[in-house]
Amino acid sequence: MSSQTVAQSFAWLLTDDGQAVLSRAVEASAEPGYDELALQGELRRGTRPERVALAITQAELRRRATGKFGELAARMYFTPDGLEQATRLSVSTHRASRLQAAVTQSVVDLGCGIGGDLVAFARAGITTAGVDLDPLRVAMARANLAALELGGAVQEADATAVDSSPFDVAFADPARRSGAGRSFRVEDWTPPWSFVESLLRRDACVKVAPGIPHAIVPAGVEAEWVSDHGEVKEAALWSGRLATDARRATVIGDGGLATLTDADDPGTEIVGVGTLGGFLYEPDGAVIRAGLVTAVAAGVQGRLLDSKIAYVTSDEAYRSPFARSYRVLEEVPYREKQLRAALRARGIGTLTIKKRGVDGSPEQLRKRLDLHGEDEATLVLTRARGRGIALLVKPF
Repeated sequence: MSSQTVAQSFAWLLTDDGQAVLSRAVEASAEPGYDELALQGELRRGTRPERVALAITQAELRRRATGKFGELAARMYFTPDGLEQATRLSVSTHRASRLQAAVTQSVVDLGCGIGGDLVAFARAGITTAGVDLDPLRVAMARANLAALELGGAVQEADATAVDSSPFDVAFADPARRSGAGRSFRVEDWTPPWSFVESLLRRDACVKVAPGIPHAIVPAGVEAEWVSDHGEVKEAALWSGRLATDARRATVIGDGGLATLTDADDPGTEIVGVGTLGGFLYEPDGAVIRAGLVTAVAAGVQGRLLDSKIAYVTSDEAYRSPFARSYRVLEEVPYREKQLRAALRARGIGTLTIKKRGVDGSPEQLRKRLDLHGEDEATLVLTRARGRGIALLVKPF
């Protein structure tokens, strides 16, 4: 369908007739033995094919969006790209909470997409406005705010031409794609990096890829890496009065939210590199991206196993939101033939392999080891002071 046809169909979807068809599509797609072709035939008896296709697509996108938006997804509208690019609700809620804590009265989202961040800002009680060049996404962002009974204005406009000065904070989430697909080069961003740099001269927050090089973060701007249940989701650059530290790692988990900054980091010189202790700690990906592994080491009264590898060891047992904790059971042979013999001698058949700083695929190694025992184990392959080591560990 052309973009104009899609936009017209979406406008119809918001009518009473459109809502009835969408409700039927949602209901049918959740039934056991769901048959999409049968549903299409049923709905096409009274509705044009392109409208039926849109309703069925929305039902599927709402189902997929539950992982990002929870129960809100059942009332929201998406495009496939818009859903892929949207921020997970837990992450956008954290960001909105930071703005709320900074007494932010108003925010403009420069490139709002389907409005996921607008929803978080509005739920935090912040006066919210958004702009986007895509008329369909503008319509969806408006519909999402309305469906969730939230305030906010959205209009079609070029983010780079909008005067953001009337707003307390400017927010942007540049598209990180080129003609070849997803791009990690700032030159390929839309709006471009030069626009991002101009925004960061005022009170602003810019969502960026987690792999952003530390070296390009402007002086005085805080870089925050955020993970959700162990998966690094994004980095965000905070400027002006919103910047409180140089580097920050924020982890979101079942126990809530925890944050670590460079103010907590004593540095490698203080923490040091030392011998293996009775406990091993695997820092969260956000901590690693933020360069705060030594802050984790300090928090567990530990040290690095190797100056270039993100594993921490300690003689003390700690539970930390910033790292997975393991008890070291024993060191086993690092060479594959001897390792296989050692694992078989211990009756290990199911093996979880974790590796850092060493070559090879865990899946291929597991096949080559060809274990058939009844016990389970976790094996860590890494380096300590430049030497390859293999450890049997137990999570706690």
